[in-house]
Amino acid sequence: MSLIDRYLLRLSFWPMVGATGVTMISLLLERILRLLDMLSASNDRFGFVAQLAVNLVPHYVGLTLPAAFFLALMVVVNRLNQSSEVDAFLAAGVSLTRLAAPYLCLAVALTAVSLLVFGFLQPYSRYAYRAVLHSAQNAGWNGLVPAETILTPSRDLTMTTDGADAAGQKLSRVFIRRITEQGREEITTAGMAEVRRMSDGKSVRLELQDGQQLRFNSQGRPEVLSFKSFSMQLPLTGPARLLRARGGDERELTLFELANQAKTGRSTIPEAALKGELYGRLAKAFVLPLLALLGVPLGLSAKRSGRAPGMIVGGILLLAFFHAVQLGQGLATTGRVSAELAVGGPFFVFAAIAVTVFMTSRKQPGETPVSRAMEHISSLIARFRPKPAQGQA
Repeated sequence: MSLIDRYLLRLSFWPMVGATGVTMISLLLERILRLLDMLSASNDRFGFVAQLAVNLVPHYVGLTLPAAFFLALMVVVNRLNQSSEVDAFLAAGVSLTRLAAPYLCLAVALTAVSLLVFGFLQPYSRYAYRAVLHSAQNAGWNGLVPAETILTPSRDLTMTTDGADAAGQKLSRVFIRRITEQGREEITTAGMAEVRRMSDGKSVRLELQDGQQLRFNSQGRPEVLSFKSFSMQLPLTGPARLLRARGGDERELTLFELANQAKTGRSTIPEAALKGELYGRLAKAFVLPLLALLGVPLGLSAKRSGRAPGMIVGGILLLAFFHAVQLGQGLATTGRVSAELAVGGPFFVFAAIAVTVFMTSRKQPGETPVSRAMEHISSLIARFRPKPAQGQA
């Protein structure tokens, strides 16, 4: 690599790392908070949440990498343009294609990373995430009762409380429905309760106060018991069976498995769904070089029309592309449209836009359809803006 290549790549490194890191951390924190709330009654919720967060990393890498690369490219090119470094390069005989070459090479390298992430890491991590979540949701009751949550540790026990402390051990306004060993229904309510774990680690004891219990005797007649204090022992539940084997969903298959099963037809998953998933992953990976072709001209046009229009248009195009690919995968899965057309169509339309913008800007760097559109809009606004009256400053 020449000195120019190293300089341009070094400028884009930290903005891309920063954008990727900030976005991933924000998304992970939001998901972790939801997982903690979902698994509040699990025996080892913090351990499960840590495993789930690790398995979410490939998903968010694939989600944020194109956006981070495009944002970093726009910021760096705009910074070079505003400081007139691009003018110096062009005056020295360095063409726009030569300026974009290191970013195209970086995009190709990131495409290989995306193929690894989309094709292999995400399928395994998605299955691992589902397996851990399944284990966490079926790990059993840990003896804690969150407020305003209906707990069903087993088919024979249902609990809820209107109020609870942060530890979930001191409760208020408790409702318990239990099926006894004899198959009789037993309903208990109490104004206050305290949860205490037993030393054997297999059960908890509820110390209930100021409540009533409705139960049925051996003759089937109802009996109501009012009490000031009452103790009830409830068992902790164990984990359920493991999740099914990997491959029950097309998103859990690697690229090679998708291609093989779509070719042979030996799969319980429809061929259209397999092809839609395969082409969708390839489209998301190979869009990165197109982002380099689109980002450099839009960054150069920011000197004339401002940074915001180029970034907004680029962001809208990128967002529309990913949504169109996702919609195409859905249409391909239902069989309404062939996977080649449903997924390949948005990709080639986006490719045509990126190549057109880049080729237009090669003749006059900074001149793009976006900048010209912004100039026309500005002139129209100025034409209809009311002119100041004579004599006014």
